[in-house]
Amino acid sequence: MQTSKVSILVAVYNAEKYLGKCLDSLVSQTYGNIEILCIDDGSNDSSADILNRYALTDDRIKVLTLSKNSGLANARNEGLKVASGQYITMLDSDDWFSDDSIEKAVEAIESEPDADASLFRLMQYYEETGKMVEYKNKTDKKCISGEEAFVLSLDWSIHGLYMLRAEIHKKYLFDNSTLLYSDENATRLHYLHSRKVVMSEGKYFYRRHVESMTNSCSIRRFDILAANYSLLQLLKKEEREGSLTDADKIFDLYENIRWLNVVGAYWYYFNNKQHFTVEEQKEILSKISSALETIDARRIRLALKFKMGYYPFKNFRLFLLSENIYFHLRKLLGR
Repeated sequence: MQTSKVSILVAVYNAEKYLGKCLDSLVSQTYGNIEILCIDDGSNDSSADILNRYALTDDRIKVLTLSKNSGLANARNEGLKVASGQYITMLDSDDWFSDDSIEKAVEAIESEPDADASLFRLMQYYEETGKMVEYKNKTDKKCISGEEAFVLSLDWSIHGLYMLRAEIHKKYLFDNSTLLYSDENATRLHYLHSRKVVMSEGKYFYRRHVESMTNSCSIRRFDILAANYSLLQLLKKEEREGSLTDADKIFDLYENIRWLNVVGAYWYYFNNKQHFTVEEQKEILSKISSALETIDARRIRLALKFKMGYYPFKNFRLFLLSENIYFHLRKLLGR
């Protein structure tokens, strides 16, 4: 008997093209004790009509309507306010589950004592080619500690699509400090505060397509810098509260990741500068400069620090000079 209720959060923004497949995969789940919380995040296409039509045919679907677009993290947090399940998971409105995903995830989490989270098998669907590629987590273990999962998630050595006990989910809400990327910060805290994280056989199908904001040439791509800094502040709070073991090791690891993202952000700008207006270019450079100021160069690995193009100059002019020389050389060498 399926006694444990599962709440599924579906944040929806202008998803009319894919929403039907997403909802079909939910109403056809072999695990029936679910509630499907669809949050219409100010869509201006036919998404609301599609949601309401499905809600009329399945009373497990509840539609929440936000008056204006506020971002993925905020939409999910609105869903969390009314979620009543013992477990909570998310499904993006352009993605879909296999029919037995929820059943397999519940089975995994309830078969392992002290497990608080179960990861789906992440199947990446490339829309342009129709190719399906499984995301390979960088661990062969079927069960890892929450701290292990947390460390692996800092550079996405494991992905961030999972089912989680509701009490952890509701205590650590989605970070909505930026429109993109900051929602991922909650994933790391969810892992950190889980006793065990188990791997399930339930499949999550993630659609990769050029229409995605993270795949398009948008100034929002640089939100990752502010999102990374937001996580740093959250981790410092965890340290003050005594929730981080090996804090120095964690901060060393994450500072190197943040630094690579700063260099990566400028590399993206270097290659796509022509797509941004003059005002956007100024804003992007300001974002990169601000991120650079927060980098603790003492934590950067020597092997990285003295690699060409990766010395963490605190002076922004020196940083730009170093990166421009390095990136021009990369282009000349075809790298």
